[in-house]
Parts: sequence; C-alpha cells; structure tokens
Amino acid sequence: MIPQIQRNVIRQRVHTRIRERIQGTTERPRLNVYRSLNHIYAQIIDDTQGRTLVSASTIADKIKTGGNVAAAKEIGKLVAQRAVDKGIKKVVYDRGGYLYHGRIKALADAAREAGLEF
Repeated sequence: MIPQIQRNVIRQRVHTRIRERIQGTTERPRLNVYRSLNHIYAQIIDDTQGRTLVSASTIADKIKTGGNVAAAKEIGKLVAQRAVDKGIKKVVYDRGGYLYHGRIKALADAAREAGLEF
C-alpha cells in the first residue's frame, strides 16, 4: 500500500503534467476540482487573467457531509448554475490529478447535466 504522503506527491506530479496540456481562457475557462477526505471544492478559473470566476465548495455552501458522491453532485450542479448565470457555457475540465472516478466523475456529470459543456 502506498503511504498517503507519497500518494499525494504522485497526484501532484500527475496534476502538473495535466496542467502543461490544458489552460483556461476567457472563452473557455478551466473547471478545477480539489478533493480532500471530508470536502470537495470546484472553481472555474480564467488562466489568462489569473482570476477565479466562479467557485463552490462543501465548506462555503454549508453542505453537512462533503466527503461523498451526493455532495459532489450537489457541488457540480451549484458551480454549473453559477457559471451559467455568469454566461459561461463551455469549460475545460481539470480533474486535479485524481482518477476520473467516484466523486470526481459525479461532480463532472452533475455539471454537464446542469448546463456546462466539456
């Protein structure tokens, strides 16, 4: 079994490789996801200006249990609704070095259902 510290280092390396290939623009910003043990965070970022356009998290939005798939779906819907309200339809999905599975996949699917295209 890989220790947790080493697992996070591996994830950060993978995320660095992903970030070399994808970049958020003004027309198509980046939907970034960060997952901790108890919470999940999502931001829509314009990398050309270095600004966060929209964000949602289980901490900021007072969702009691943030470490499960249901909370990830709720955050996905919430971030997509906020983005659509600001006129953002198309994004680039940045999974943050995590496997596209579980909470990461649930957030992406919920964001797609709520109107984001990626």
